[in-house]
Amino acid sequence: MKLFKIGLFQKSQNYSRRQLVVQSIFTSLGVIFFFRIINIYQIDVGGVGIQEKARKQTEITSSIKARRGDILDRNGDVLASNLILKKINLDSTQIQKTFIPKLAQALMMPEKKLEKAIKKKLSKHAGRKNLIIKRNLRLTNPILENIEALRKIKLKICKMKRKKNKINLFDKVLILTKLKADKPTYSKVKVCKSERIKGVRFQTDTHRYYPKSAALAPLIGRINHDKKGVSGIEGEFESILAGQNSLTHLSFDPDSQGTYFNPIVHKTLKHGQDIQLTIDTNVQFHAYVAIKKSVKKLEASSGSAIILKPNGEILAMVNYPAADPNNKALYNPKHYRNRVLSDKLEPGSTIKPFTMLLALEKKKITAKDDELIDVTKRIGHLKPDKKYKYMSVKKILQRSHNLGTLNVAERLKKEELYDTWRKLGFGRPLGLIPSIENSGLLKHYSDWSKADKRSLSFGYGPMQTNLAQLARAYLVFANDGAIPPLKLINGIATNEQKTQVFSKQATHRIAELLDAVVSLKGSGYRAQIKGYSVAGKTGTAEMVINGRYSKNGAKRTFFTGFVPAKKPKYVMAVRLDYPKKCYAYYKPYSKISCEGSNSAAIVFKEAMENILSSDQSVKLLAKK
Repeated sequence: MKLFKIGLFQKSQNYSRRQLVVQSIFTSLGVIFFFRIINIYQIDVGGVGIQEKARKQTEITSSIKARRGDILDRNGDVLASNLILKKINLDSTQIQKTFIPKLAQALMMPEKKLEKAIKKKLSKHAGRKNLIIKRNLRLTNPILENIEALRKIKLKICKMKRKKNKINLFDKVLILTKLKADKPTYSKVKVCKSERIKGVRFQTDTHRYYPKSAALAPLIGRINHDKKGVSGIEGEFESILAGQNSLTHLSFDPDSQGTYFNPIVHKTLKHGQDIQLTIDTNVQFHAYVAIKKSVKKLEASSGSAIILKPNGEILAMVNYPAADPNNKALYNPKHYRNRVLSDKLEPGSTIKPFTMLLALEKKKITAKDDELIDVTKRIGHLKPDKKYKYMSVKKILQRSHNLGTLNVAERLKKEELYDTWRKLGFGRPLGLIPSIENSGLLKHYSDWSKADKRSLSFGYGPMQTNLAQLARAYLVFANDGAIPPLKLINGIATNEQKTQVFSKQATHRIAELLDAVVSLKGSGYRAQIKGYSVAGKTGTAEMVINGRYSKNGAKRTFFTGFVPAKKPKYVMAVRLDYPKKCYAYYKPYSKISCEGSNSAAIVFKEAMENILSSDQSVKLLAKK
């Protein structure tokens, strides 16, 4: 009995000691934990306090991208818009090998190609998760439907897993009594279960789409990889089209009741505005086809054209060569050059009608059929051609006779020429696309030499213009001698009013003579359109190469005209740079020197013929 009590006392004593040891351990752990909390609260991680880091993690900055505005033509047809597209993003670390054959089939691509792409992505140390396997998929693309169907399929996926081996009861006792070290062993086992495919995500993207392809590319322009406009309308009106992305800052508010985050809006979401042009896509198309055809057939370096309504609205602005802006793989800056606005040039004989108009306005000529101009005497460097002795103003314009024009110009003062050319808009900006527009040149008359004044009368010398300015000057024939401002964007008011340059009577008389230019006896005979009265003027100018006029046949050819000749509805200016293969009218296989009459005039005819065929109002007008 005594021995039993002693044993019981010893057990009780050992238990108390163990209890004391356990209490000491927990007390020590509590003290360590307390000091660790204080330490962590104050410690810096990378120079930023934990408290500060925690605060930053409760702050979120979110942004919503603004939708870019569309570009429309005058009838509401879309010229540039945003397509909602999808791209397929694969997480290379999650795609199960068993699904690769079916995934390749859904993506409509070779299995080996898919395996190679995934393997290559996995071999990279950083950013190996995101693999954009398909881009720019329209919502109707069958690949999207295939992937959706694949997501619903379950396949048996088997994986080798490491499993801890079980230990028997005897070994457990030995480990608990510390008579044996605890060294677990493992073995690999095959585990199979049905799974759906992992790591396949759809992502939404937008793609700028240009339905009219290359026909409008130099005018509309393009956006870059950052989706910012870099040329044409896209670049000029970037701030209007792009809009403004929203920017909201969300911060944790511990004092709020029910509201955990306090939103602060730094930028409000503003979607881009649509821009409507005065362009008519039907008119643009016919002009583009005619320019493209002639540039290729005549082997010209380039071609351009502009078509105007009488009120100054631009119906077409064409340039070729031009590229398809939907093809991002190919980019050539020359194919986005808007030569109508950006190139300054000498317009040659297309200026002669204004010389005659001014002379008629100043009563220096009568422009009647019985009035004859002496062309037998040399003026400056121009010598008589011995073909004509006396010519009417009508004949001078029909034959585009330089000496006859100069004889009339000699009766005018240089101040009168300068003031009139300024009123016509030469040397002054049009304000259509200011970032690319070249306003040309018109030197002040005080700097003119005698040769400058003379050469100005037939489109050379102290003036250079762009094609849009030249076309605008011809609007006097559609506005009884007045000239309106040009307009490209609908909804933007212009402060400039019509400028009266010539009298109604003088303008109508010269318009009658230009009608005669587009006849079998005139230089514009190849601009004739059956059933319509056409008026206009051809022009040919030697190109300046390396600071000198080319003597090797490099010419720039023009035709500027209007239809119908009375009460015009369309005014068109055409320019071809260095056409090399031109042919005679009656001998189509006989190659001759390229002039405005056998190159640019043909473009006018082909474009206008198609435009007029769909315009019933002009047909009725032409029959009267």
